[in-house]
Amino acid sequence: MLPPARLTAAALTATAALLLTACGSGGGDDSSSDKIAGADTGKSASPSPSAPAPADGIDRPEVRLPDDMKLVFEDRETGDAQKDAILADNERAVSTVWQAMAYGDLKKSGMAFYYTDVALMGVYDYAKNNIAKNTSWAGTLRYYDRKVTVFSKTSAAVTYCVDESKADLKDRKTNKLQRTKTSSNSYVYYNTAVKKNEDGVWQIRDLYEERGSQKCRA
Repeated sequence: MLPPARLTAAALTATAALLLTACGSGGGDDSSSDKIAGADTGKSASPSPSAPAPADGIDRPEVRLPDDMKLVFEDRETGDAQKDAILADNERAVSTVWQAMAYGDLKKSGMAFYYTDVALMGVYDYAKNNIAKNTSWAGTLRYYDRKVTVFSKTSAAVTYCVDESKADLKDRKTNKLQRTKTSSNSYVYYNTAVKKNEDGVWQIRDLYEERGSQKCRA
């Protein structure tokens, strides 16, 4: 799932067909038999005990990205407290996947805190296979046109675009970059289904991506 034309680092699709071939063949044994760290409780295996508690009182895992991996999130405040909380957890969820790839550590990534169901299997397999290949990225990903549709107190959908034009693939061992040209595939549209768990965390349970989407290039 890393075509030479562009990153698919943000392409965390949860469709069954792509889950079976996430990031191509190789990368060790069958990941379907692996236990996903924290998946039994929905929480990260190693939350940070020293991290200050956020305003909502939820004890969240610490997420820190390296200096060469930058995320820019637009449309953070909607004026609606529920939508803003959903967008905040969406940012945290995305960051946990990049943390896993940046440091080659699945257990301390926090992915199982913010993903569940088929989406968790997808991001776990994605990160695991890229870690096995020492694949990461460097640069800036811009998340924009972020919108929330609320269905109930515990169910919603989040759609957004990602601009990957200012990020390049990186070999985690050598730190060498694979520079690529910007193309239509540098712009990706996402549609995610989220649900609020008993701890108050808005977890991503399913994902759909459309690479090269016209929605994100208008």
